[in-house]
Amino acid sequence: MRPAWLAAGVVAVLVAVVAGLAFGSVSLPPGGVAVELLNLIPGVHLDSGLTEREVAILTELRLPRVVLGLLVGAMLSLAGAAYQGAFRNPLADPHLLGVAAGAGLGVTAVLVLRPPGAGLPIGVPAAAFAGALIAVALTWVLGAAGGRDRSPSALILAGVAVSAFLSAVQTYLLQRHVESLREVYSWLLGRLGTAGWHDVLVVLPYTVLTAAIMLTQRRELDVLTVGDEEATSLGLHPQRSRYLLIVAASLGTAAAVSVSGLIGFVGIIVPHTLRLLTGPSYRSLLPLSLLFGAAFLALTDLLARVAGGAAEIPIGVVTAFLGAPFFIVVLRTTRSAAA
Repeated sequence: MRPAWLAAGVVAVLVAVVAGLAFGSVSLPPGGVAVELLNLIPGVHLDSGLTEREVAILTELRLPRVVLGLLVGAMLSLAGAAYQGAFRNPLADPHLLGVAAGAGLGVTAVLVLRPPGAGLPIGVPAAAFAGALIAVALTWVLGAAGGRDRSPSALILAGVAVSAFLSAVQTYLLQRHVESLREVYSWLLGRLGTAGWHDVLVVLPYTVLTAAIMLTQRRELDVLTVGDEEATSLGLHPQRSRYLLIVAASLGTAAAVSVSGLIGFVGIIVPHTLRLLTGPSYRSLLPLSLLFGAAFLALTDLLARVAGGAAEIPIGVVTAFLGAPFFIVVLRTTRSAAA
């Protein structure tokens, strides 16, 4: 990996952090924000020029949200790149194995089945996480229904079937409990709103674990691109490596979805853009996807906060606006390459 691209990724993250903290309903000077961030380092005491109220807005309201955006964006982008390599499918993304549908069903069940008059259940992230993992397990079992080997195409088709089934169950629950419709859809559209560090602490361990596993599999992903037979001749166990990557990517995606809602297209936009700019090698693509995916979602969340004025736009809507045209371009490019 060229050091220049690594440095560019770090700079992108820093710019996204400062921009996300400086701009919003209350604008703060970017220079003061940068200095105040340095004050978070033990032993550093600099005058940022910010008032106590502005410091409270920065550290207690905006910083947890920006950090959450960095973690979720890094996970979705990294998982998208891993799925595309494991399945050798350029259209694969973190929702491929039914993760989104499973998480959505889990949250819907908690919200519509709670006692009347109860507030927001504390088990919403846990329900999303459990639903996502159940969906992955169903896809895994269904993918082997036609034989012992879970081929990439079989897993893709199984994921589509599981997503359709779980989405149908979710629709049925919403139809039976229309009073919860607005609340459920506000979560399904994706959001990064946070009142503290709780969501960050929930997703952080899974982010670290997932990133560590996938980054150690960079060489294996490069070998998988040449085909299973060639990979086997090079001493790699293709199915074992593919399964490890799928499980790790699904775990990270489920954790991200459990705290952010359904945010689509990040796993397609960032890896494909980097692939065009830096080349197809996963030894550089995975770490760069982690950095630029984090910056991308933090900046997208900033756009969602400021573009709608007083009414914040759901971040899932913003990523869909950006991702749908990008998906069409990728699809046309893939068809042209196949022809």
